[in-house]
Amino acid sequence: MPIKVLGASEENSMPLIEVRGLCKNYQVFKRQKGFLNNIKTLFNREYETVEAVKDVNFSLNEGELVGYVGSNGAGKSTTIKMLCGILVPSSGEVNVNGVVPHKNRKQNAKNIGVVFGQRSQLNWDLPTEDTFELYKRMYKIEDAPYKRNVELFTELLGMQDFIRRPVRQLSLGQKMRAEIAISLLHDPKILYLDEPTIGLDVDVKDRIRKFARALRDEKKTTIILTTHDMADIDEICERIIMIDKGQILVDKPLDEYKHEFNNEYYIEVAFADKASVPETIEPRFEVVARMDNRLVCKFLRDDVPVREAMLYFSSAFDIVDVNIRNAKLDEIVRAFYNR
Repeated sequence: MPIKVLGASEENSMPLIEVRGLCKNYQVFKRQKGFLNNIKTLFNREYETVEAVKDVNFSLNEGELVGYVGSNGAGKSTTIKMLCGILVPSSGEVNVNGVVPHKNRKQNAKNIGVVFGQRSQLNWDLPTEDTFELYKRMYKIEDAPYKRNVELFTELLGMQDFIRRPVRQLSLGQKMRAEIAISLLHDPKILYLDEPTIGLDVDVKDRIRKFARALRDEKKTTIILTTHDMADIDEICERIIMIDKGQILVDKPLDEYKHEFNNEYYIEVAFADKASVPETIEPRFEVVARMDNRLVCKFLRDDVPVREAMLYFSSAFDIVDVNIRNAKLDEIVRAFYNR
């Protein structure tokens, strides 16, 4: 039974990126158990078809900030590689700013910037500043826009202290900031960010997230972000596309998604002392954490109104503080996939 896409976003007549019926299949060698069976495969190999991407449809307009979300093997990176022109679709259509990526890779490269969190574009022995010069020549960027972009990105990404240092001397966070800057020197209309904050500390993550939104506001750049860090999605993106087993499950504004699929609340209760913490509570509340004199519980808004939850704990127990919050985006996404 086909999976229904929930709430696909509205499109205008001239989307910057348009994907229709996109599919990508791979032929995978079927390994057999046993020594004799492995010998047989030398003469007669069997293959099976793996559908990495199945009938994917979406369109993006200029200046959109989109989170492309899914588990490992869901089809995220395969989709991005077809948008970049690295992979050729098995079927379907891809159009990026009027260009078919795999047919016009050079022209498509002028329209896009790409940052893969675990692959580097930097020259190990050159200072970051010299690597920028190398990309200036490669993309044939004129002096004025090049100078303007280097100054802008250096300021927004805080690269003043390390732009003249060799790449091999940079920290992981400094390298990632330089990677993002390099991918944008030629003023691409689209930026693909694949796990850009993986392994980075809190301060660098925050700087990159603020930079992404500032870039959209300054240059109207369309950004597609793939990541397992839902805080990246929550702080950068305005739209979420969820993919699983190669098929899109959800495509809608992020705020709308959170409102529609967030049926959970979390209540943290501080009791007078550790001895006051109850061993059991009403079954409509699920205990998710115990910390000294504190208890964190989860409940469904359809089962327990917030007012009733507050009243239950305040009247039944000796408490000193209580706090109720909505589920975080990673909790909402996890519950969605579990359902």
